[in-house]
Amino acid sequence: MPHSNKIRVLLIDDDEDDFIITRDTIDEIPGRNYVLEWTASFGEALELIKQEKHDVYLVDFRLGAHDGLELISQAVEGGSLAPFILLTGQSDRETDEKAMRVGASDYLVKGTFDPFSLERSIRYSVEHAKSMAEIHKLNSELEQRVDERTRELGEAVKKLEETNRSLYEAQVEIRKALQKEKELHELKSRFVTIASHEFRTPLSTVLSSASLIGKYKATEDDEKRQKHVERIKSAVSNLTTILNDFLSISRIEEGKIYNVPTTFDLKDFTAEIVDEMQGLVKIGQKIHYQHSGPETIVTLDKQLLKNIILNLLSNASKYSGEGKQIYIDTAVNSTINLSVKDEGIGIPDADKVHLFTPFFRAQNVTNIQGTGLGLNIVNRYVDIMDGSLTYESELNEGTTFRITFPIHPITA
Repeated sequence: MPHSNKIRVLLIDDDEDDFIITRDTIDEIPGRNYVLEWTASFGEALELIKQEKHDVYLVDFRLGAHDGLELISQAVEGGSLAPFILLTGQSDRETDEKAMRVGASDYLVKGTFDPFSLERSIRYSVEHAKSMAEIHKLNSELEQRVDERTRELGEAVKKLEETNRSLYEAQVEIRKALQKEKELHELKSRFVTIASHEFRTPLSTVLSSASLIGKYKATEDDEKRQKHVERIKSAVSNLTTILNDFLSISRIEEGKIYNVPTTFDLKDFTAEIVDEMQGLVKIGQKIHYQHSGPETIVTLDKQLLKNIILNLLSNASKYSGEGKQIYIDTAVNSTINLSVKDEGIGIPDADKVHLFTPFFRAQNVTNIQGTGLGLNIVNRYVDIMDGSLTYESELNEGTTFRITFPIHPITA
């Protein structure tokens, strides 16, 4: 097969001059492992994408009566898993975010990219597409295994019913197992969907910022470089948070989270966490901490409690605007009490019943990044620690979470 060892690139652009420029740029890439083909037709491009003859697609933002975002969206909706790189006439964050939302793996500014940045973008996009294809493959295989297991269990139920009607309790247990399989299957599907979406945005941010940093070489570009360095740091921090949430859920499901109480000073412990979080909140936000009463020594699991407090404070900051205040209070009397209050967007009444459901996100937070796992993790940690969790929330006025733990004997 011709070009079997080369990466086939299809340029979708209604301007032949752009094709010539792109062809010349690709010809300058060391190794010349690329074969460039070109189409100026929106309809022909969709047909070629369906044929899956190319490894990567360079899509111009302007395509006559259509645009590149529309083409990418239709191709993705049609089932294409190939990487798309959007070519735009100007660099702006809005275009970047729109491209990522419809399914592009990267975007390049026409007239500014060189052979190195083009090759790097193509290489990353191809590798990213391979990773996503592997996720879909694993997802398909897992669905098949779940279907097979469900069918086997269903057949087992039928045989038991035919063999002995007196095995009612066994039938109930098997039905529970079937329900559990279904719930795990649904949880897995939501995980794959959310993981694919949540990973794409920070990874694309890292890629685009890293590519742009390479263009700023002069001393006067230091401020621009620093801006993209901060974007990369923020994206990596988001990825770390997402991975930690997924890891926590996995360990909880596997029964690997244990309550290991130790004795410590709750006031000092909470103050340290507040100091740590104060530098991570939005501009103008301030965390106010107060402990009530003379007693401060408690016996609780420090790591689980720290994760609970960090999660609640992080949510309070995330779902509140700049300049808003956050309040955290602790008290030790007949019980150990903790509350976190914010002045944020609040929780719609219709969403409150689902608040602690894994992957659930309220209707008024769709533009705020998150996995929908944080409050589920907090709730389950509280249960593991034999505590109780309640909350109050008013839309656009704020939310207060209250946690109560029983008093345990102080250990030496």
